[in-house]
Amino acid sequence: MTHPDEAARRNGTAHPEAARRDEAAHPDETARPEAAAHPDPRTTVVVITHNRRPELLRTIDELAALPEAPPVIVTDNGSTDGSADAVAARHPWVTLLRPGRNLGAVGRNLAVERVRTPYVAFCDDDSWWEPGSLPAAADLLDRHPRLAAVTARILVEPAGTEDPIVAELRDSPIPGPDWLPGPALGSFLAAATVLRTDAFRAAGGFSPRLWLGGEEELLAADLAAAGWWLAYAEELTIHHAPSAARDASLRRAHGIRNTLWFSWLRRPAGVALRKTAHMARTVPRDTTSLRGFALAAAGAGWVARERKVVPPEVERRLRLLDAPQRRSTARQYGP
Repeated sequence: MTHPDEAARRNGTAHPEAARRDEAAHPDETARPEAAAHPDPRTTVVVITHNRRPELLRTIDELAALPEAPPVIVTDNGSTDGSADAVAARHPWVTLLRPGRNLGAVGRNLAVERVRTPYVAFCDDDSWWEPGSLPAAADLLDRHPRLAAVTARILVEPAGTEDPIVAELRDSPIPGPDWLPGPALGSFLAAATVLRTDAFRAAGGFSPRLWLGGEEELLAADLAAAGWWLAYAEELTIHHAPSAARDASLRRAHGIRNTLWFSWLRRPAGVALRKTAHMARTVPRDTTSLRGFALAAAGAGWVARERKVVPPEVERRLRLLDAPQRRSTARQYGP
């Protein structure tokens, strides 16, 4: 087992303040004020946040009201709007981590080091789990020891309509074993997924290189290469009220960069070359796209050093996703 300090160095989280916790007690030491109707000790919820105080408070309010009373860990990625202090004041039972800088998705890695439950549920600071979904996800993971992650149906608020990506998850073309509780997936959405804690740790968590924007794809491929399965579970639900406080251009540039990096890190050379050529032809010809390609090119050296093509059976699954992803209306690189 990797020592937490070594894991922090490997995942890029080492920092003088990285391990400093808020003075609030660990969630299993200070009870939340709400009475738990049906407590379930199997799952911890991890939230990363950056300068979205109103959305974060709403999310923690919703999580606090869950009848299953999950422990909650929040990594504050260098917010300057008082987000962490506001949570500490309103919900002192939440564990707060303040690394002192914006770690992106690696903020989840930092939180998972503190997780004591067999399962970890991620959500963003503008999303929250529906009552009953976390115990249902834990039941699925309990029953299927080769299942690493289950991804929930996403409802977009305030209308409560399904996110367009849900149809793609539901109609995934990947064949899976008969025991799988739902369609097999080639990747997952971190903000709507419950994972096996040990599997997440063994796979190394989210790459510090990718930061945010399609960061799940690399971890999902590494989980599959290790023999794990990922599934969509229709009976699970998470709500998403998209925040307006986001840098859409930066996220799009990172999405382009990370898609290219993933292709060259884990796909055969011919596939990666075709993916690169397709993106060069189809992404909007604007400054953001050029930035994404420039960022990808700047990482060519480390990508070449760390390239590790997935096993043939995993590549076969990924190839089944190539055409649907090209047709997808939910996976656009446009502004």
